[in-house]
Amino acid sequence: MNMALEWAIVLALGTVAGTVGGIVGFGSSIILLPALVWVFGAKDAVPMMAIAALLANGSRVAVWWREVDWRACGVYSIAAIPFAALGASTLVVLDAIWVEAALGVFFLAMIPIRRWLQSIGLRVVLWQLAIVGIFIGYLSGIVASTGPINTPFFLAYGLVKGAYLSTEALGSVAVGFTNAIVFRKFGAMPWNTLARGLIVGVSLMLGSYLAKAWVLRLSPDRFRWLMDALMACAGLALLLGALRS
Repeated sequence: MNMALEWAIVLALGTVAGTVGGIVGFGSSIILLPALVWVFGAKDAVPMMAIAALLANGSRVAVWWREVDWRACGVYSIAAIPFAALGASTLVVLDAIWVEAALGVFFLAMIPIRRWLQSIGLRVVLWQLAIVGIFIGYLSGIVASTGPINTPFFLAYGLVKGAYLSTEALGSVAVGFTNAIVFRKFGAMPWNTLARGLIVGVSLMLGSYLAKAWVLRLSPDRFRWLMDALMACAGLALLLGALRS
């Protein structure tokens, strides 16, 4: 397959992924990351996704700016930023095959974890968002997509609709910016990877704006099944790629 066709597929998926992320608050990386791994390789795909996610989350914040919960975002981000740097530092020394396999296992594991968190009726107060930030921040540096685990904690804090979408996205911007700095410092984000991430990010931004009219129209049951299906497909695709390497 030639590079032009590969880019066309990636950008089309990016628009779809941005739309899904704009509706449910996450899912962009789950849809897009396997394609980036397939085209560019696992070690380049995660830094690219970090840049692309910055643009996608930034556009989500812009759409819902007036509904940001600044206290929740601040507590989460202060804890998440240093651990995001630690996670990104861990990624750059890992073997590419293990990164791809870890991504696949992580996506598959998120399905029962997310359902378990919902089943126990999780409730979160402000200071507990710092603990969430530590855990999610570290994981984000390694696996790029932590939205499906992040989401139940923000919802359990009481954020809904625009407030949830904007606050979670702004916290993700802080974490993603940290990851990008670390990747750049350790040579894991050369200029061509940065440029590719920006191009992919534009497609995600387009999807975010297209999604505004559809925000939260999905029924809860359809939403859960959609995200579980996306995670299962992405996880299996990444594991198969790692086994073939």
